[in-house]
Amino acid sequence: MDEVIALIRSSATPDIAKEKLINAGWGLDEIQAKAILELRLQRLTGMEREKIKEEYDELMKLIAHLNELLANEGMRFELIKKNWLKIKERFGDGRKTEITYLDDEVKIKDLIKEEDVVITISHLGYIKRTPADEYRAQRRGGRGVMGGKTREEDYIEHLFVASSHHTMLFFTEKGRCYWLNVYEIPEGEKTGKGRAIQNLMQLPPDDKVKAIIDVKDLKDEDFVKSHYILLCTKKGIIKKTELEDFSRPRQTGVNAITIIEGDELLDAKLTDGKCEIMIAVKVAVLSVSLKGEEPPRVLN
Repeated sequence: MDEVIALIRSSATPDIAKEKLINAGWGLDEIQAKAILELRLQRLTGMEREKIKEEYDELMKLIAHLNELLANEGMRFELIKKNWLKIKERFGDGRKTEITYLDDEVKIKDLIKEEDVVITISHLGYIKRTPADEYRAQRRGGRGVMGGKTREEDYIEHLFVASSHHTMLFFTEKGRCYWLNVYEIPEGEKTGKGRAIQNLMQLPPDDKVKAIIDVKDLKDEDFVKSHYILLCTKKGIIKKTELEDFSRPRQTGVNAITIIEGDELLDAKLTDGKCEIMIAVKVAVLSVSLKGEEPPRVLN
């Protein structure tokens, strides 16, 4: 300290003093030399010197910690997690704004060509859509075309035609309902396997789609208020719910029917409320000879 004071006192100007401090062999850079020149004399007292030493010790601890942090990926992820939890605690309330389309704003559906598509879902949960014009009518004796490739243990379980502007309602065996716009279903070739349906909606791995309903427009108030979804379970529980209750899609899905332990959803159908419903537990078709020559036998 005495040497530094003597050096500064012997300098004609602050700039000369700064250059002498840098070149004195103490390892000072320009920023440090400038800080020394701006130091007030009261900082040279014993108490102030002790504070400077403490500040130095704290800075060295911080430098050591930061070096360790840079060298340890696990510590960095733990720090990121800790900071995110603090942000969640302070700001983790529900969204206060609602994002909606303006009346004059172009919607994604307006940019999608409206056409009929064939939608297929396999038993293992692979889904795709294919333009309907890829399937052509065949004459008598036609050998057919390949409608999709599947694994050896897989097979096509659902197949139907819908417009690319329609909305599909997916009902699972655990009684949940999910939504997808038809144009959001990945397009694939006739022979393509498709994409796992769990990648398109938040479907649990232990659940699977049991029924699909095609709805032209969920915003058509007259239609949704005059139609119903009929749900039936394996143990014979049946329920009718207004389509309007399913007209507000949610990304996480909704509970369409409560499924008790040991039961599962079998099917879901769209009805206008004026239909008669027939539910068969088992089907047995008898073949009877008109002449009475053969006894009745069960075909299936």
